[in-house]
Amino acid sequence: MADPLHRCIMLNISITDKAVGYLDSIKEDTYITLSVKGGGCSGFQYVWGFMKDLPEYKWSKPINDVLVLDPLAEMYVLGSEVDYITELGGSFLTVKNPTSKSSCGCGESFGI
Repeated sequence: MADPLHRCIMLNISITDKAVGYLDSIKEDTYITLSVKGGGCSGFQYVWGFMKDLPEYKWSKPINDVLVLDPLAEMYVLGSEVDYITELGGSFLTVKNPTSKSSCGCGESFGI
């Protein structure tokens, strides 16, 4: 039986099978990007995008052939797990971040 989490050892980022499946279904001919910017209720926000929108930017090596990270965001997401949640009210990507000390109620921002 395969490990349910895909791991990037170098960055210690985990991506669940559900998240890999979802990211793969929307990525088209590019990678999904994850960055962090200042803002939101708790100080920082996760920003999702497409690599094709910023091709000149220097992204990390692909994780599971679906996700690349902003190198400046790496220190904020070390040890995190990316998951895809499906609930009655909707579906969304989430980052379970062990270094986060606080987050807002909607889950859009976090503090360290």
